Amino acid sequence: MTIATPKTSIIEDVQGRADTRRLPINKVGIKDVYHPVRVKDRSGGEQHTIANFNMYVALPHNFKGTHMSRFVEILHKHEREISVDSFGKMLEEMTTHLDAEVGHIEMNFPFFVMKKAPVSGVESLMNYQATLIGEHSHGKTQLWLKVVVAATSLCPCSKAISEYGAHNQRSHITLTARVSEHMWLEELIDIAEQEASCEVFGILKRADEKFVTERAYDNPKFVEDIVRDLAVRLNNEPRVRAYTVETENFESIHNHSAYALIESDKDRG
Repeated sequence: MTIATPKTSIIEDVQGRADTRRLPINKVGIKDVYHPVRVKDRSGGEQHTIANFNMYVALPHNFKGTHMSRFVEILHKHEREISVDSFGKMLEEMTTHLDAEVGHIEMNFPFFVMKKAPVSGVESLMNYQATLIGEHSHGKTQLWLKVVVAATSLCPCSKAISEYGAHNQRSHITLTARVSEHMWLEELIDIAEQEASCEVFGILKRADEKFVTERAYDNPKFVEDIVRDLAVRLNNEPRVRAYTVETENFESIHNHSAYALIESDKDRG
């Protein structure tokens, strides 16, 4: 019996067709891809976590589309080996693999820090939301670190006008920094917590609760105070070349949030 050999045919690369509309696309790629990653921390250990990825390239006007599967191939090639240190290299590899001049990756993940309560010393884990943002453009790579930090804010006005007590609220402090060299995520977290009325903890004993309550009362700050104090700190940090600082207070006596933001790019003068 003779077995017929299947005919091989050339499969057209439709995405590689020319496009005549002459409209370049700033970002095209994939969003919301989850992948295991390893993140080194300041203690010398590694955290195994799950990151959410957005991956894009710029598409010239003369190409119809990009090759979406190649983005996923890059992630699988780095199976469980993506770290903060290798993030920039992966970004460059992606840009080259997709024959692009500009590439962009966002990697968002939960990050944990072991903290000690201020009086009892009891340890507990605090979770933060961290993001690595990278752009590789015409041979140059820029990296951004972003952290969202929960903290306490106590209202200076309430303290000044009240005979006793003052209203306070939980705040979310968001720092986004373009760095010129290595900087630990914990360093940005420290800056955010130090410029709040008081930091927060996973576990507090009674003596700790007394301490943090009085600490906040002795250190009242508006959202305006927090972002300005953060900006001063980052202005004095040479590794940070540009930044955005944001504070949102989830008000305890209003049905709205208070919000403030400062942006700066040191390299633009």
